[in-house]
Amino acid sequence: MNIGYLIKRLFDMNYNALLNKLTSLHKKTGRTKVFLFWDMLNCAVKYGAGYMDYDLFEMYNLTSAQRDTYITRGRNNALVKKYNDSNYAHYFDNKEHFNNLFFDFIRRDWISLDADKEQVLAFINERDVLIAKPVAGSCGKGVERIVISNYPDAQSVYEKLQNFRRPLLLEDVIVQHPQVNAIYPEAINTLRVVTMCHKNKVKIICTYFRIGNNGSYVDNFNSGGMVAPVDELTGVVKDKAIDKNKILYTVHPYSSATIEGFAFPYWEDAMNMVRRAAQVVPQMGYIGWDVAFTPDGPCLVEGNNFPGHDIYQLPEHTPDKHGIYENFLF
Repeated sequence: MNIGYLIKRLFDMNYNALLNKLTSLHKKTGRTKVFLFWDMLNCAVKYGAGYMDYDLFEMYNLTSAQRDTYITRGRNNALVKKYNDSNYAHYFDNKEHFNNLFFDFIRRDWISLDADKEQVLAFINERDVLIAKPVAGSCGKGVERIVISNYPDAQSVYEKLQNFRRPLLLEDVIVQHPQVNAIYPEAINTLRVVTMCHKNKVKIICTYFRIGNNGSYVDNFNSGGMVAPVDELTGVVKDKAIDKNKILYTVHPYSSATIEGFAFPYWEDAMNMVRRAAQVVPQMGYIGWDVAFTPDGPCLVEGNNFPGHDIYQLPEHTPDKHGIYENFLF
């Protein structure tokens, strides 16, 4: 096999990106670019690690045995392929399909902007605030919070929404539990719960608290938010939060609320909810659920049939240099 083709396939990137990453890692580690390149290639072949994995998880500081404990991009892709039947992926890729199927779990009203105009106008008129989100999308991209009082009337809101990314859903705003809201009130701060369902057995792989920051109304790690690991048995945040710039937070800079040690309300209810949800479409056995907490209990925000793996094993949260790949194995 041509070595250039192998490299491009393993890293799934262009050569300029590879060279930029090698330059960055050379400055960071002091090791030669040649050494780093062949070490990257070794990690790609042995552990399915892409160049971002190599950098993000600081694999250059890990032994072979330690590297083998990490869930990597390649391993994550293999799990998705093994456990998720693409014929059923539309239930998660399409938010309208998801909301229909999981209506008892999302616990909020919604409507498609393409529904009957009078119904849409009535939906708008009955609310002070609503959330507009693209039917297809991820990482909070395209999600807008619409304050109705900022417009002359419902017709003006309707006309404005026509310019948004289509197709579009309108949803009720989730009312956040006051304890969760106190940490960061500008966003719905969700719990990411990864589950695997195999032969009618549901396994909770890991739980992570995702928190908004910097005035944003989304909590995604890749959109300026932060993340902290949660003990899946107790619902207590067990470490500091971290953002993509690797800044650690014991307290939130916006609210001064303590993050490490925070205990979620309704924890058992939340875990039982995702166990039930994981069995609704058993053909999709590997899902990352985003769970919100309201004053009345937990609810689903969405389910991700291609769960990311980047937030689960950050070096700052794994001082023992031991990843969580073993958690994914039945």
